[in-house]
Formats: sequence, C-alpha cells, structure tokens
Amino acid sequence: MKAASAVRPPILLIEDTLSLQLVYRSVLSSAGFRVSVAGTAAEGLTQFQSLNPAVVLLDLVLPDRDGLALMQDLLALQPETSIIAITANGSVNRAVEAMRAGAHDFLVKPFDDNRFLSAVQNALAERAQRPKDNAPVVPPPERLTLTDTSGFIGSSPAMERIHSTIASVARSMATVFITGESGTGKELCALAVHANSARANGPFIALNCGAIPQDLLESEVFGHMKGSFTGAISDKPGAAAAADGGTLFLDEICEMAPALQTKLLRFLQTSTVQPVGATRPKKVNVRIVCATNRDPLDAVRRGHFREDLYYRLFVVPIHMPPLRDRNGDVIEIAEAALRRFADEEGRLFLGFDPAVQDLLSRLPWPGNVRQLLNVIRNVVVLNPGGWVTLEMLPPGLSEEGSTPAIAAPSPAPAADPLPLDGLVGMTLAEAERRLIEATLAQHGGSVPRAARVLDVSPSTLYRKMESWRKDGD
Repeated sequence: MKAASAVRPPILLIEDTLSLQLVYRSVLSSAGFRVSVAGTAAEGLTQFQSLNPAVVLLDLVLPDRDGLALMQDLLALQPETSIIAITANGSVNRAVEAMRAGAHDFLVKPFDDNRFLSAVQNALAERAQRPKDNAPVVPPPERLTLTDTSGFIGSSPAMERIHSTIASVARSMATVFITGESGTGKELCALAVHANSARANGPFIALNCGAIPQDLLESEVFGHMKGSFTGAISDKPGAAAAADGGTLFLDEICEMAPALQTKLLRFLQTSTVQPVGATRPKKVNVRIVCATNRDPLDAVRRGHFREDLYYRLFVVPIHMPPLRDRNGDVIEIAEAALRRFADEEGRLFLGFDPAVQDLLSRLPWPGNVRQLLNVIRNVVVLNPGGWVTLEMLPPGLSEEGSTPAIAAPSPAPAADPLPLDGLVGMTLAEAERRLIEATLAQHGGSVPRAARVLDVSPSTLYRKMESWRKDGD
C-alpha cells in the first residue's frame, strides 16, 4: 500500500465538517491515495499552492468563503487541476453552477464509497490522458461535430445555448437529462454529449424504455443469466454492462416501470449491475444520459416516476426546443439534409426554390426535425434532381399541420365513444383498442394529443397501431 501511495499524485480535501473529513480521508487512504485536508478556504488555498494537487475535493459551503469563488481562484492558478465539487442534497443548482464554472465532476451528499472513489479515479484517468506539457487544457469547442449532423445543426440562439451547455458538461460524469417534444433531436443531443466527452472512444448504448415490453426491460438494461427465466438460453450482458467505459442513453425514461426504477436508482448509487439470475453484482463505469418527451416533474407528481430517482438524474437539464421556436434553423437543417440524402441516393440537387424556402420557414412542423428530415428524404427519393420546387414536395405539405405523406399511420375508423356497458363482453385488448381509437378520432387523428389525454407516450400508441396492422386489421 505504501508503494502504491508513493507514486500517486496528491489529493486535497477542503471540507469544514470534522466528521466528514475523517470519513473521506479514511476512504481515500484505504484506496492508496495521499490526502491532505483543509477546513477553511484560506487554509485550502495555502495548501493548494504548496502541494499542486492533481485533484481537489471541494465542499461548496465553507465557513470563511464561498466555495465557487475559491474554485475559480484555484483554476486560475492551475487550470489543469480536476476539481470535484461537493454539495448537499438541496443544493444541486450550486453543483450545476460549479460544472459550468469548470468543475470536473460533483458529488451530492450523501454518497457512497463507490461513487466517491469513482469520481476521483475518473478525474485521475482523464488527467493521465492529457498532453504532458504545461499548456492549459483547451476546452471543447462550442460547435459540435457528429457523424450525422443534419438534425443537430442550427445557429439560432436556442441551439447556441445548447451547444454551449454541452461543451461545459460533456467532460464531466454528471448525469444529463434531456427533455423535449418527439422529433426534436434528443438522441443526437445525447450523442453530442458522448462525442465531446473523455468517453468518446467508448461505446454509446441507446435504449428506448418505451419501446421494450416492461417484463423484458430489466433484462435489456441489466442482462440475464442462462436459465434465469423461460427463454433465457444463454447469458446476455445488458445495456449497462455493454456501455462500460462509455455512455448509456435511456430514452423515454419516464416509461420505466416503478420496480425497475428502484433497481436503476441502486445502479446509480453503487455503479454495479446484477443480471437477472446472477448471484453477484458487477462493477461498471458508465455515464448516464436520459431523455423524455414528457414533463418529468409532472410524472413525479402523478406518482409515475420516483422522486428520488428524478433528483438523482435531473442534474444537468437540457431542453431541446421545438423546431417552430428555432428561428432560421429550418432552412439550415433542410439544406444539410438535402446534401446528405442526395449524396446517399447518388443524385444532384442544386438547392431550394425561393418559394419552397418560404413555405418551409412558415410551416409549424408538429413532428419537429424528424418530420422535416422525412420531407427532404421524400423529395430526394421521388425526384431526379435539380432545384427543389413546390411541385416536388409531398402532397398536402402546404396545409396547416403535418404532412400526410409522413404523418402517423391513420387508425382504423373509430366508433363514437362507448358507454361503460358497451365494453362489457369485450376482451381487455379489444376495449383498449376501442378507447384508443375513440380518443384519436376525438382529436382529429393526432397521436401526440391523444397520448396526452391517455397519459401515455406517443410511441406507445404508435406501437399498438403498428401491431394492429400486423394482425391484418
């Protein structure tokens, strides 16, 4: 242990509570780290200048000075230092401020030993990958580059703010919670966080919690062992284990069943996974990014989403704005998509006719970026090339609302809403279908509006409608 400690860079702990000083120091020393402790900001600054520590664990509430102000002074003296902010459970906003001001990571009290040590080890691992010269670390660029950028470009103020936020938080371990309507590019946002992080060379595993039956979701997230249930013919690593060393993106997180929410919370607290049927947990190093098209706080109020899990996940919120609120981005996205799709199809398109640009700019785009991309794909596939004119656009695009050519599949003709006794004698599946069809008919076939009334995600309705079609209806 002494030999290991001798080669490890020093760690400075700035914490004014004596009992916590003893606990944190004990955990770090047991893991082989050299630790120096300061109880005030002034003492911490003095030790920082003499020790030049690799990592600083900094409580944001100190008796003689604001922790954020001290952090800025420390980074001004040594920009390459990794600072891990520590804050109480009710001060998450302070931790987010610290991340934006340059903190590498943060811990919210109370936290367990595994989370504590993981934060320190990740900070040291990233430090080891940096160039060996004394130049300050260059921050990530605020303009982000992805393999598929057509849905995540735009120079509107709303998108500039998102690029700036991602650039600030990507290299931390902080959980990112992305909200926004369907089709706004939440997964592309998650990819941007991953691509600009120290985990960019690791896996990016995406899992849609609303697209997987609830009885299979636990196996998909945490894996299972051979023979653990009927049909488990071999061991299967779950998404959490597959994302080890990288990022796990949980889309439609609010659709997760309560029982699995409990297990996800434990995973976040311990950084361990236990496959279904396994007797021992396995430690993994995963950064969580999640997303939902619902209001997560409303889901908490309704009892559909655990409050403690919400506060554990909702650390750095990013809201993807609807396309209608991204002034000027429509044409920028459309032009990028036209170039990409034309290249894929081997066709030459020169651009958009002014009348087309005017129409695309005025439409409300209820399906957001996804709908716009589908329109451009439709144009490229069905036309030989040249300038895109109004005649090349899908029929009905000039009408208010969504495009028939790319709209959600129309449900079967629905009868008038049934009284309760009209449902008697039906199977549960039949009654559910009648209710969904009646709600869709009442809202003009709009899946998002019907989903809000029924308090489910739009993807749930799309899946059910698709299953009805597959059954031959």
